[in-house]
Amino acid sequence: MAPPVKSGPRYDNFIQSDKVRVIDHEGENLGVMYTSEAMEQANDLGLNLVEVSPNADPPVAKFLDVGKYRYEAQKKANAARKTQKTQDIKEVKMRPNIDTHDYDVKMRNVNKFIENGDKVKITLRFRGREMAHQELGMNLLRRVQEDVEEIAKVEAFPRLEGRQMLMVLAPK
Repeated sequence: MAPPVKSGPRYDNFIQSDKVRVIDHEGENLGVMYTSEAMEQANDLGLNLVEVSPNADPPVAKFLDVGKYRYEAQKKANAARKTQKTQDIKEVKMRPNIDTHDYDVKMRNVNKFIENGDKVKITLRFRGREMAHQELGMNLLRRVQEDVEEIAKVEAFPRLEGRQMLMVLAPK
């Protein structure tokens, strides 16, 4: 006999009440009967009696093949995991005095990443005396924000961390 599962159905020996409402393996309601009688009927069919709804009055129990039930639940969980989309964070690095052509190339990459459903982290690195002109960096990030406002929203507004200014964009 399998050990009890903490979150989920309760099996044969773990049903506490004397009477249960029984549903057979084909989904038909057999009515209210004593738990011991229901267990005997389930054993005759080669199935287990599983408490499906313990809070009902009387509790609802069902005839199930527990191994098959667990297998199908695991199969369903694997199928759900396979179809889910993971969202990556792509990083694009720039400098405050970036040339227009270089900016266009970076923006094409940003657009491509966002269309693929990924978040984009834009890192603006300051070197040497560029730290004295942080407004140039802020203007550049504002320009990036305006260029992608139709397809992306700003998830983390520009902030300065040491010698870098960061901004995160997420697809709309």
